[in-house]
Amino acid sequence: MSRKKIAAANWKMNLSYAEASTLLDQLLEVCPTNAINKIICAPFPYLHVCSEKTAGRIDFTVGAQDCSAHAKGAYTGETSAAMIASCGATHVIVGHSERRTYHRESGEHLLGKIHQAFSANLNVIFCIGEVLAQRKAGEHKDVVVNQLLEVLSGLGKEHLSKLILAYEPVWAIGTGETATPEQAQEMHAIIRNQMHAMFGDEGGQVAILYGGSCNAKNAKELFACSDVDGGLIGGASLIADDFATITTSF
Repeated sequence: MSRKKIAAANWKMNLSYAEASTLLDQLLEVCPTNAINKIICAPFPYLHVCSEKTAGRIDFTVGAQDCSAHAKGAYTGETSAAMIASCGATHVIVGHSERRTYHRESGEHLLGKIHQAFSANLNVIFCIGEVLAQRKAGEHKDVVVNQLLEVLSGLGKEHLSKLILAYEPVWAIGTGETATPEQAQEMHAIIRNQMHAMFGDEGGQVAILYGGSCNAKNAKELFACSDVDGGLIGGASLIADDFATITTSF
């Protein structure tokens, strides 16, 4: 299994339907067709139109920003992995720091979401990372390793081909701060070594994205790090030209 090169756009809770449609048209126009997998992680109501618009581009795929830990039933407001897949999406983000913070999602709950995603044949972008207090206390390495162990110990090697990891230095998200390339590489290497320890060579080949305020100006330097396989892009993914620049920064 070779390591993928990925630029994943996380639009978060932004854009009207018309704005999302326009942005996607712009992205399809300005992003060159290349070997970089561009994943558009859109709000649930926009998954279908995004899937339709990107159908002609093999380098574009569509993802959701979350899914339910349940297959179906009386869970008002939830969206199942099967529903997401039925809209043409192929990926889903699980464990984003904002979900962990605002919704107090436990490791057990996140594992349930991952299993639901795999059962619907979705690829999972699983997020891990430390907050500022943990980094200042020197706990960041242990925090990230424990997040991997807590959830991914419930998976087998057969799941790895549909797994992508995203390292989020939570202290750098939406703050204007960015981890230095050295900090990013250090943490990505720790994650890759832990994956190798858990799953052998196959684990070491899982793609790891940097998810901490990556933008058009710093992407090339970050992507030059040997263990950084791309980015999970927030604010910069809402600007077509910036995201296009990021997709050509490998």
